[in-house]
Amino acid sequence: MPSRPLDAIRPHDEGMAVADRAEASLVHRTAEGELQSFEQLYRAYHPRLTRFLDRLTRRPALVGELLNDTMLVVWNRAASYNGQSKVSTWIFAIAYRKAMKALSRLDEPLPDEPDDDQPAPPESGPEYHAAQAQIREVLAQAMDHLSFEQRAIVHLAYFHGISCREISEIVGCPVDTVKTRMFHARRRLKTLLAGRLEDWL
Repeated sequence: MPSRPLDAIRPHDEGMAVADRAEASLVHRTAEGELQSFEQLYRAYHPRLTRFLDRLTRRPALVGELLNDTMLVVWNRAASYNGQSKVSTWIFAIAYRKAMKALSRLDEPLPDEPDDDQPAPPESGPEYHAAQAQIREVLAQAMDHLSFEQRAIVHLAYFHGISCREISEIVGCPVDTVKTRMFHARRRLKTLLAGRLEDWL
């Protein structure tokens, strides 16, 4: 893909670039043993990784352990971060591998639990909150029927706004494979959700 000229970069892109550089700086200072920088990374990624790991594994009891294991790798291997990808891509890839290995050691079925960690806007009334809770429950139940790989891709794309190229780095497969998995996941979700959300959407 050809690079865009500088005058085509939007202010949002510039803001993201600044944020990416700031996070990279935190990783480099963590590699030098600066605990305060690591704590900043931990606070920044704790809510994002919690949501990701919860949706991916559907095992709330496992999330805290996986999150801490992920951030321990960040602390111990910060020096290995080479800046060729975003910090978020690097950290989510670690979390993905940790979750995949943990689930491979377990053989009991995944729990069927609603996901309600995405709050509705505070100005919304109780009816809106109730409808959103119902939507989240239906979506969570539908996503439980996707494969581990499909859940990861859907969550990264729709809940974190991560591009297909970055997702391919996180899950370790070609971009075309990411797109294929997304296609099949969306088709599966469309079938599972048929007739269930019309009253709320």
